[in-house]
Amino acid sequence: MERRVAREFRHKVNLLIDNEAEKDYLYDVLRMYHQSMNLPVLVGDLKLVINEPSRLPLFDAIRPLIPLKHQVEYDQLTPKRSRKLKEVRLDRLHPEGLGISVRGGVEFSCGLFISQLVKGGQADNVGLQVGDEIVRINGYSISSCTHEEVINLIRTKKIVSIKVRHVGMIPVKSSADEPLKWQYVDQFVSDAGEGKGSVAGLASSGGRDSKEKKVFISLIGTKGMGCSISSGPTQKPGIFISNVKPGSLSAEVGLEVGDQIVEVNGVDFSNVDHKEAVRVLKSSRTLTISVVAGAGKELFMTEEERQREACLREQERQELMHQKRLALETNKIIKEQQEKERLRKLEISQKAAEEEERYRREIEQITAEEEKFKKEWEEDWGPKEPPKPLKTVTAEVHPAPHSKHKLDVKGVAHDQLETDDMDEVIMKQDKQGFQKYLEDFDPYSMFTPEQIMGKDVRLLRIKKEGSLDLAVEGGIDSPIGKIVVSAIYEGGAADKHGGIVKGDEILAVNGKILIDSRLAEAQTTLAKAWNMGGDWIDLVIAASPPKEYDDEIPTIPSSTVSPNTQKKVFEGSAPVYRQGYLLQL
Repeated sequence: MERRVAREFRHKVNLLIDNEAEKDYLYDVLRMYHQSMNLPVLVGDLKLVINEPSRLPLFDAIRPLIPLKHQVEYDQLTPKRSRKLKEVRLDRLHPEGLGISVRGGVEFSCGLFISQLVKGGQADNVGLQVGDEIVRINGYSISSCTHEEVINLIRTKKIVSIKVRHVGMIPVKSSADEPLKWQYVDQFVSDAGEGKGSVAGLASSGGRDSKEKKVFISLIGTKGMGCSISSGPTQKPGIFISNVKPGSLSAEVGLEVGDQIVEVNGVDFSNVDHKEAVRVLKSSRTLTISVVAGAGKELFMTEEERQREACLREQERQELMHQKRLALETNKIIKEQQEKERLRKLEISQKAAEEEERYRREIEQITAEEEKFKKEWEEDWGPKEPPKPLKTVTAEVHPAPHSKHKLDVKGVAHDQLETDDMDEVIMKQDKQGFQKYLEDFDPYSMFTPEQIMGKDVRLLRIKKEGSLDLAVEGGIDSPIGKIVVSAIYEGGAADKHGGIVKGDEILAVNGKILIDSRLAEAQTTLAKAWNMGGDWIDLVIAASPPKEYDDEIPTIPSSTVSPNTQKKVFEGSAPVYRQGYLLQL
């Protein structure tokens, strides 16, 4: 399943991205995310390479590569994408206008996109969004229309039907000579001086929200409106107010230089000439005039105003370029850091490979020397295999069930196993199919040299069958100063294993070190280890000869037996008292 998802993702990347450097950057970004699990950083990095609408499907292709716990947040951080078309109707003659600003056109090699919305305006109320691409206006496809043609198409009807689909990106291009770029809606900064935005469906200038408004003028008892009108140039047709006298009736109702007259007393001024416009304005003493504020202000600017406007436009362009350079520098720094990290990991892997090769050679050399020594030994002494080390069997290992034990006050058995019995026990254990001591155990992996100095440390693995039947005594606070085995009872798991005898010191149980433990703690550890899950219990012991162990235990007169002495009944119902604890599991 994972391979199929990765294969489909790589196919999508190869289909949508031609630049190999961008592909490598995309893969590096995903690898860094899976190391840091920082989702906001991932989405920010992805936006640098998924930088045009045609690449937006990559967000959907990447989603299956995101862990389930992050997918909801991933959907919230990435642009909302929809293939469905949405149709709305707007009133062009609404007092507050359409409430949208658009940019784009076929001359910029892109569609027409909504770049601004007037909050609470018509477009905002019907659900249009910044980043929506306008597909149809009044039923006509605008895929091959220029910006100006789209504006003229909006003017043809009072009720404007607009069909859109949400893309989440906005084209950024000030002139036909500049390469087309795209910005996400949350990153978009409006270019106030571009001259290709539009509010209320008409061309705007200076970055201010132009609005279509309606004024009412009564000329009864007055000398006139107090304003002049002019026809616009070929590239910007229409009737515009070219002059307004201070204190005049036009100034009182709010008309300004640059306002475009779109309708007077129901007469559309979109396609009238200057003479016809003057005739309509003088045909009645009561006028209802619809204008678009500031739509042609740039036509009547002085040279000083043009220079100031151009200066502001250049400043804003420089600011946008500065932001772009910062983004590129940031991306460059990230790439450098990623390259350094890649080289560091490569160096580490090379060193690890060299170390592994060195270790392999050393092992081969040691093995060769061992083989050489074995061969020489066989040639000199004859046997195929070196003799097995003799195993010490202490007197405390119980004999066959029919034998009886003689006990002194300390409960230590004095009868010794005969040589034949010992051989029988060893053969019996060999038939069980396990080793008494694990040969590859390294005691220095668990203990310090001081803790095991002079001790024969061994690791036993005892199978959990029935009861352990192991008695321990001593402890760090006792005269012995350590946890030792005081008795092993016949028929128990310890007795069946045969690798632990009375007098052995217990150093660790299932990895827990008991060197500095008290008796009660050791008893609890043994009990838990035996009763918890698993089929085996691991004991690390220090093998100790019986005589040495007996010398360490102080002699206790029979008349001074501790009240805590516990009792175990042996064969023949003979009571035996032990100083310590019998672990009956």
